[in-house]
Parts: sequence; structure tokens; C-alpha cells
Amino acid sequence: MTTILSIQNVDKFYGPIDRGVHAVRQLSIDIPKGEIVALLGSSGCGKTSTLRMIAGFEEVSRGAIAIAGRPVHMLAPVKRNVAMAFEGYSLYPPLTVRENIGFALKASRLGKAAVEKKVAEIAGLLEIEDILDRYPSSISGGQQQRASLGRALVRDADLHLLDEPMGQLEPQLRAVLRGRIKHFIKERGLTAILVTHDQTEANALADRIAVMEGGVLQQFDAPQTIKERPANLFTGTFVGEPPMNVFEAFVTGESDGIKLRLPDGLALDYEQGAFARDVRDALLRRQRVVIGIRPYAVRRARDGMPATVSANQWLGDQTHIAADFAGGSLVLVEHDRTRLERGERIGIRIDPQNLHVFDAGSGAAISHGAELA
Repeated sequence: MTTILSIQNVDKFYGPIDRGVHAVRQLSIDIPKGEIVALLGSSGCGKTSTLRMIAGFEEVSRGAIAIAGRPVHMLAPVKRNVAMAFEGYSLYPPLTVRENIGFALKASRLGKAAVEKKVAEIAGLLEIEDILDRYPSSISGGQQQRASLGRALVRDADLHLLDEPMGQLEPQLRAVLRGRIKHFIKERGLTAILVTHDQTEANALADRIAVMEGGVLQQFDAPQTIKERPANLFTGTFVGEPPMNVFEAFVTGESDGIKLRLPDGLALDYEQGAFARDVRDALLRRQRVVIGIRPYAVRRARDGMPATVSANQWLGDQTHIAADFAGGSLVLVEHDRTRLERGERIGIRIDPQNLHVFDAGSGAAISHGAELA
């Protein structure tokens, strides 16, 4: 499979190397042709700095970037053959929306009719046909954002870079456009990198997600893998809505199984066959761990561990129940409407196959269910 983008051991410092702000740390990623990748993380995690280094708007402090086999980290942006949709739109004020989108095709030497056809096609995709003859100053932020996105997607480039491309759109339109844009990119075999802080957008659009925090790549995997087998505690708690429930636990071996002791005198008792031998051995090598459980995997049971309801929200298609449990707060999700009152006592069951266990010191994943991480 042809590699379109190769990032090798890239560092980004703002200020002097090794003394300035270290925004991106030893980043290495390879992206094949036709793949959509999302750079996902909170503000300041390094995702936008990474995108801007790929585009050429930020210098690489150390390391190398190649696009379609060409080293580009020393080239000017115009020589990299990338198309970019900017978070700040960056439309040309004196040009209409039609002219802004068509301007991206000037270097292609297409005839006027061919340019008009491509502009009309992308305008239909993004539902901006009715504003093509208006100027950027006369349209809304969401319309400007779609015009900027159209200007990037209409280009024939090695790589398409999309910086928060739908952040200004209302939820209903955003949901519609996600599917259309993904189909457009896939149908044409384009390669795209999306920067977003919205995990729903990342999950909907991307083939793989690069989760970043503190300038460090935490995990680079398919969306389902990141959710089901997070590489570390940060990824486990950052990806997923509602977030993963986490509790500190102390590990003790029992003759017939393993016990994870929680705060407030509670404990998870699992029989010997609940975990594979290698998982059991890995747990017993540690005195203290952090356990994680997804809200949709928490079960209520009459004979379960005690918890007290602190909130109950019906969201139209599922119930989110928050409860005081093991010295902290636990959230569980149920698909039926559940009528529980604040202060009501419930029982909690956590099955071993739904348990994620992390090292208490490093945060690295130890096991997921019955398997080692």
C-alpha cells in the first residue's frame, strides 16, 4: 500500500530548541493512500501544530515529513501539493464564494466549463448553491466554513488537511455532511487528515484516530479498537461518552480467584476462571491498579455492590444514571427509561469481561476483559 504521508520523529518547539514550549514530541505516523485520519485531542495537545507543520505553515524543529515519497519539511507550502481547509476560513474578501472555490483550480488549467462543473458539484455537496454569488462578508460563519471546506475538497492534491472543518455548523447539518464528505473522499480515493476535539466527528469520519495529549501520540488505531482496547488510562477516559468510570483498586490473590479491593470497603471478587492465566499473573505482580468500566457495561443487580443514586437523566433514547459508589461517582447507561429517585439504593455488578485494568503508576493498559493489553 502506497504511503502518502510519513512523519518521522518530529518535534516542535515554540522558542529555542530544548528550552521553548515543546508542543509536539517525537511524533511518528505513516498514512497510506485513501485513508482518513483524525488528530483528536483537547486544546493545546499538539494536533493543530502537527497539521500546520504538514502544511508548511510551521517549521519542523526536528525530524522529517514526506508527502508522496518527497521530503517536504523544508519546502514552502505552495510546493507541497496539499489542500487545506482552515479553521479561520481564510477566504478572499474581494471574491465571491464561487470565485473562492474556483480559485483553487487555477493551477489545474481546466477549462471554464470544467471549473464551473466542479464548483457546482462541491457546492451541492455542502448545500451552499444559493450563496455562490455572495461575498464572504455577507454570509454566516457556518457558510464561510463550508465555502472554505469546498475550496479544499475541490482540489486535486496529494493530501487534504481539514482543521476543525465543521465546528461552526448546527448539529443536524453537521450530521448530514459527515456522511456526504466521507463518501466524497472515499469515492475519489483522496487522503485526508482531520483535526478535531469532537470525538463524535472523529469516529464518524476517520478510518483511524491519532489521540494526542501534551504533544505526545497516545494511541493510533481504528475507532473501535481505541474504545474497546485503550492503550492507556488517558485514552480510556478521553474517548467515550459518557466517559469511562475509573477507580483505584488494590490487588490480592485468593485461593479460588482474585480480589480487587475498592474504597469504602467494597471489593470485586472474581473466580479463578474469570481471567486468563497471563492476565491473573500480570495483576498479581501489582499491588495497586486503576480499573475502568464503560458506563454502558455497568449492570444493576439485586445482589450487587451498594450504590446510591445521585442523578437520573432520560435523554430521549437512553437513561444516564449517576450514583455514589466506592468513594466516588459512577455512571451507568440503560436503554429503557428507568425511574429511580435521588437517594435510592441500587446494586452494581461489574462483569470481568467488561473490565479494563491500568497500571497505577504509568497509566499503561494491563488488560481488557480476559486478555492482556
